[in-house]
Amino acid sequence: MDLNSVVIAVAGVAGTLGASLLTQRGSERAKRRELELVRTQEEVRESRSLRRTCYAELNRESRQFTTALSHHLHVMRERAVQDADREALDAAKSAHRDRYAEAQMIAPDAVLVTAGAVNHALNGVYGQVKRLERDAPGPGETMETAAAAQFAVWETLKAMRTAMRHDLGVSDDG
Repeated sequence: MDLNSVVIAVAGVAGTLGASLLTQRGSERAKRRELELVRTQEEVRESRSLRRTCYAELNRESRQFTTALSHHLHVMRERAVQDADREALDAAKSAHRDRYAEAQMIAPDAVLVTAGAVNHALNGVYGQVKRLERDAPGPGETMETAAAAQFAVWETLKAMRTAMRHDLGVSDDG
């Protein structure tokens, strides 16, 4: 056997071993990419599910707080406010505050802008209601201005709900 035959045999064996090694590495790389893609898709699904739950709760609690403010204003017109009335309003405010705090950690900026507007409007009406309840209204604050401000919150809630639905991809326009 001459040297050329040995070199050719070694090159053939090395080529065969190298090809199988490259094939194995390529297969491992493809599996890694596939796992990363599956993991990314799962994270997207989990994030959307978390946002959906957060949005549903924030929407519900914001609406409940708005309704509680309306109810409290009716009570103030009809009779003396009782401790149970105050507790109901404060419970609605607390539930809204908790859901808004959660949204601040989860929601993207576009949703937070509208959620912040709702939070600001609700707290503004709450402040008016409490000052009126204490017989210490601010300048220009009356039962009528508080009721008008409370009613205006519904449009802000609508804008927040639209932003949330758009973020989740369930709105008609997006």
